[in-house]
Amino acid sequence: MMKNFNTEQTDRIIEMAWEDRTPFEAIKFQFGVTESEVIEIMRTELKISSFKLWRKRVNSGVSQKHLMKRNPDIDRFKFTRQRAISHNKVSKR
Repeated sequence: MMKNFNTEQTDRIIEMAWEDRTPFEAIKFQFGVTESEVIEIMRTELKISSFKLWRKRVNSGVSQKHLMKRNPDIDRFKFTRQRAISHNKVSKR
């Protein structure tokens, strides 16, 4: 069963799914959707060729979408040099 997400949430899920280093567990933590639900979102929102390209990449071993295939030294969802989101325009200068 698909959950109803607004356009921004759907776009963010797709963006996170395309990122090689973002595991499905991070998407589940943030949006509450399982891997199979992410696959279904990708299937319905992307062109068929884009979906096939994404699935091939996820299953090829290049992607680290599955924590079991991931380097055990990586134990976080967030990149170490990523800034915290503060919505404070002064901090972006």
